[in-house]
Amino acid sequence: MARIEKDFLGEKQINKDALYGIHSLRARENFPDNTPFHFEWYKAIGLTKLACYLTYDSFKKAVLEKHPDNDLPINFFDKSLITALIESAEEVAEGKYFNHFIVPAIQGGAGTSINMNVNEIITNESLLKLDYQPGEYKIIDPIEHANIYQSTNDVIPTSLKVAAIKLLVELEEKINDLRFDIEAIENKSRNKLRIAYTQMQEAVPSSYAMLFSSYNEALSRDWWRVSKCFERIKVVNLGGSAIGTGISVPRFFIMEVVPTLQKLTNLPITRSENMPDATSNIDSLVEVHAILKSHAVNLEKMVSDIRLLSSDIVGTKEVEIPQKQIGSSIMPGKVNPVIPEFVISAAHKIYSNDSLITSFSAQGCLDLNPYLPVIGHALLESIKLLIAANKTLKENLFKGLEIDNNTAEDRLYKSSAITTALSPYIGYNNAAKLAKEMKKTKQDIFSVNSKLKLVEPEKLEKILAPQNLLKMGFTLKDITE
Repeated sequence: MARIEKDFLGEKQINKDALYGIHSLRARENFPDNTPFHFEWYKAIGLTKLACYLTYDSFKKAVLEKHPDNDLPINFFDKSLITALIESAEEVAEGKYFNHFIVPAIQGGAGTSINMNVNEIITNESLLKLDYQPGEYKIIDPIEHANIYQSTNDVIPTSLKVAAIKLLVELEEKINDLRFDIEAIENKSRNKLRIAYTQMQEAVPSSYAMLFSSYNEALSRDWWRVSKCFERIKVVNLGGSAIGTGISVPRFFIMEVVPTLQKLTNLPITRSENMPDATSNIDSLVEVHAILKSHAVNLEKMVSDIRLLSSDIVGTKEVEIPQKQIGSSIMPGKVNPVIPEFVISAAHKIYSNDSLITSFSAQGCLDLNPYLPVIGHALLESIKLLIAANKTLKENLFKGLEIDNNTAEDRLYKSSAITTALSPYIGYNNAAKLAKEMKKTKQDIFSVNSKLKLVEPEKLEKILAPQNLLKMGFTLKDITE
């Protein structure tokens, strides 16, 4: 069974039980893509609509208090209709009826299709609540009622920021959770020596504590930067209507709708002082995504290091990562570093999103950016990828990661890299003689020094003690004692 819906372009047959309508169906046909719209954004639109209906109700009450006979040219909705819209918006905010949201993520039209799909869902569900059938728009209309005092151009970007902030809160928590696990590994390896590498060549003495402290420090910066993202995107243009001028919207509504949304979300949302700017320019999203990209860069660097250190290429491994799944359908016993590979793949998707967001944000034209839907999709995708990356790193990589500090220390004492520590005491050229002989004989530094007699054995033991090798620089006292 079907119902017939009309717009000024013509008419369409709609499944009689569908909560979507003609505007959604046209979009579905015009944009034949299967990229799903973000569930978080859908729920945030429900919250934004709810704020609008609550503000409309407050506006109605305020007007009728001053004009109890309503001698103004405003035809207010009946209380039952407002209540139905409020209840339906609350349910959308909870994620209900998402199966009736049929507009794909990749689309044209600056988000009008997104807005109308939600308007139709709210309208038709409200009709059902009042014992009418979907499509009976003479009772409740998707534009006249569900879209009251709203525009796609303020509802959709505002709801995007609500969804993004909620996800950023989760990302901030996940980064901190990961930092704690990395710090635990760092603490286990204090005063345990390893070879540090530059350009993938043995370089100088170091420790896994120092290496993991560098990861921890980078993640600390990421956490701080993400925590500052809220300041960048808390400013919204809700109430600004088409281009931010508030045309066709009561000033009462403009002043009250953002505070209402703030109370509903418990987020630090604030109305822009320059709503045309907030409507036409979305550089704040470019800035936020650059911060996300920085975090992706740090994650990729970290997991690339760990993948290399735990690979079969290094021979006897100093770092062992958890074995998570079978690595081959033909090679028995093979286990691949799937967690680092997932994180690297996610990072490169984020780099691609950054390029997309940058270029499409610059493509904004005059008073509006028509590419907000694809920009918003990419932004939310990047945040969710980073949440997933941090989560799996904590649960599936660092939990169970093992470091063989004894093997690492033994390898260092047999490496010419350790001779750098002797340069302040015997000079570069003598240290180079030790290094050359160590490479030639494959013996440790103590054995080679015993042969070349360049440093007193007791002095050598003291210089090469972990606490001395790992301290910051040397003092005059160190080289004169």
